[in-house]
Amino acid sequence: MTTAPAAPFGRMLTAMATAFHDDGSIDLEGTARIASHLVDHGNDGVVVSGTTGEAPTTTVEEDAQLLRAVKDAVGDRATVIAGVGTNATSHSVELALNAAKIGADGVLLVTPYYNKPSQRGVLHHFRTVAEATDLPVMLYDVPGRVGMSLTTETLAEAFTWSNVIAVKDALGDLVRASKLAQMGYAVYSGDDVATLGFLAHGGCGLVSVVGHVAGRELASMIETFLSGDHATALATFNRLIPAFEAVMGVPNYGATTAKAALQLQGVLENRHVRGPLVPLDETEYAALREGLLAAGLI
Repeated sequence: MTTAPAAPFGRMLTAMATAFHDDGSIDLEGTARIASHLVDHGNDGVVVSGTTGEAPTTTVEEDAQLLRAVKDAVGDRATVIAGVGTNATSHSVELALNAAKIGADGVLLVTPYYNKPSQRGVLHHFRTVAEATDLPVMLYDVPGRVGMSLTTETLAEAFTWSNVIAVKDALGDLVRASKLAQMGYAVYSGDDVATLGFLAHGGCGLVSVVGHVAGRELASMIETFLSGDHATALATFNRLIPAFEAVMGVPNYGATTAKAALQLQGVLENRHVRGPLVPLDETEYAALREGLLAAGLI
């Protein structure tokens, strides 16, 4: 049997939602409750202040408060990755420095969005942030959100830096994923439905959204696939298809569906989000509930 690829941040991680009070302020107790719920239900890592955590709407001070709350809630039971990706290099450096002070286990660094820099500009941004601390770095390539993709050459250059060790890949190019794994990257699927394909091409794990409600099932799917039991892994995947479609297959997805799923599980009392997002309406909420019921998750 082949050896499973190394997974420096764990195999099953969820990019966790941020809880808010009725007045729109961050709910630290609710966010800590989400983190504990995720670790209690199959996750061996969490990402704080990523896209699903609505990081573009939170301040530097709020990001620090959230990271502390999650670290306190999780302790040593799971890795805690701080999202530090923004479209301003100095802002990302400040977030990375705070993450190091608070004790994050690593940082997630997304391609700068909206600005559309050249690949040389992206490398400058990545290197400046990576060199600001000694924390291990997971780069994040998600062209559907940032408007551009990282080239293989850019990723190869970044991998020569000592603390850049992983990629969260939401491009969906399995050939490139295989090349990155051969370079030595720990390749994490950034798309729940692509996970089995990534594992088959050298990937080591998943950074999930559906993990808010299916952490144990996804962790089991990864474990059984990597152990060589592909049939059981595929059966788990097929059972989860209604959940994938309910959480990720609708226009108003991400933080909105994650929080609604947490509300359906009783983890959160509300599904508040910050603008420009809007919470699921009752029709969308009912459709999410139906999909999670069909997958046997609630």
